[in-house]
Amino acid sequence: MIDAARRTGARLRGGSARRYGAGRFGWAAAVAITATAIGIQIVYPLTSGSTRDVVTILVVAASATACLVHAATTLGPRAALGMLIAVAGIGGISEAIGLATGLPFGCYTYAAERLGPAVAGVPLVVAAAWWSGFYPIAWITHRTIRRRLLRIPVAAAAMVGWDLYLDPQMVADGMWIWCSTAPTLPGLPNIPVTNFLGWLVVATVIAVAIDRAPIPSIHGADRTPPGRDDIVPVVLFCWTWLGSALAHAVFLDTAAMGWSWAYGLVGMAVAAPALLRLWPRGHRPGRPTSRDDDPAGRMTGCPT
Repeated sequence: MIDAARRTGARLRGGSARRYGAGRFGWAAAVAITATAIGIQIVYPLTSGSTRDVVTILVVAASATACLVHAATTLGPRAALGMLIAVAGIGGISEAIGLATGLPFGCYTYAAERLGPAVAGVPLVVAAAWWSGFYPIAWITHRTIRRRLLRIPVAAAAMVGWDLYLDPQMVADGMWIWCSTAPTLPGLPNIPVTNFLGWLVVATVIAVAIDRAPIPSIHGADRTPPGRDDIVPVVLFCWTWLGSALAHAVFLDTAAMGWSWAYGLVGMAVAAPALLRLWPRGHRPGRPTSRDDDPAGRMTGCPT
């Protein structure tokens, strides 16, 4: 798949030199939108009622847009669109099937009037959330894990880790309601275990689809070193992973969400070894190995 993807990428964008590190405006826009998404999330605990509903939609919209702009800038517009359709499409279809049949997540209903426009009962913001959650994980795992048999389960497991934050928070806010919550994970009330098993299945299907799709690969891109192109997905991943743990433990309704901070922190940590591989080797983290390696500044690994 990697060789085919590289050939496809060469046709789409004129080679890896143009695919990676290209588009300063697009890169700056992705960074700015990422900062906006983080800023909106910081405001989230301070809101309530209909204002919080709007903030929830804006968070997903900004995060999804940042991912799309980053993908279009680094991989090309057609590749970005293909990934968006695959991830949001599979995620959205799985949600529609879940609403109609209870599979694979269990029986649940959305507070549709609070989440904006919907298709087949699934709010569009939910499909966008699948994209914004999966893209940073896909970028990190494809950039650092060469073995497909390892890369796919790590990506899928990290997505389940993300949902260990997402579902408790949204259920506590009443965005969706489960028909039955038994059995649950210890210390994680109001959400059945079937939800997380369903997420593992769907996330695996998405990971396989992205891995097999004839679009430019984000895996190892001609062995390019960690650099500027990694900033947006790394920051989004780290903010979600570590920032959500802090928010769930301190700033949100911890009684309603139980141990979600611990489950999410441990769950998303499955991708931490892959993330750490984005640290440059042979020198201090964050410092380029040479002036030529770092024309615009490097930022890799979770920022401190």
